[in-house]
Amino acid sequence: MNFVKTEIEGVVIVEPRAFGDNRGWFVETYNKEVFDKNGLEYRFVQDNHSYSAKKGTVRALHLQNLPYAQAKLVRCVRGAIFDVAVDLRKSSPTYKKWVGVELTSENRKMLMIPRGFAHGFVTLCNDTEVCYKVDNHYNKESEVGIIYNDPEIGIDWGAKNPVLSDKDRIASLLKDAKIL
Repeated sequence: MNFVKTEIEGVVIVEPRAFGDNRGWFVETYNKEVFDKNGLEYRFVQDNHSYSAKKGTVRALHLQNLPYAQAKLVRCVRGAIFDVAVDLRKSSPTYKKWVGVELTSENRKMLMIPRGFAHGFVTLCNDTEVCYKVDNHYNKESEVGIIYNDPEIGIDWGAKNPVLSDKDRIASLLKDAKIL
């Protein structure tokens, strides 16, 4: 695997290596020893899988407050997404900055997002599936949602009429969100 640091400390693009032959291909998507050797020492406790039927579906921006904050290892297993991590660690020099990367079933890239970041993505085609590992269990009371088009963050999702859940449509502005 290749580990590519981004401009935000702790956010890493992981590029697994595929081995192919006449039958197809094989790829190792996670190996604790390899991740640990590259400074990504996480203990994942849950895997999640989402399906989005329509291009332009935005699932954003989500995070969990302490003590249920989550690191995420995100990959697209079908279709394509523009995946985003927003630094919401108030003491960070990159507070409110974001990193976006295209994850596709073909490029097999993954995005490692540490705790303290909001996460979201937009689907770039119909019938898209995303899988991600988290290092802490979900807790409804700790969930925070920030509106996807918050001008203070300024993400260009590239979706003129995004498909949104009711929850994401009424999410808070960052300035009003209760982030611990």
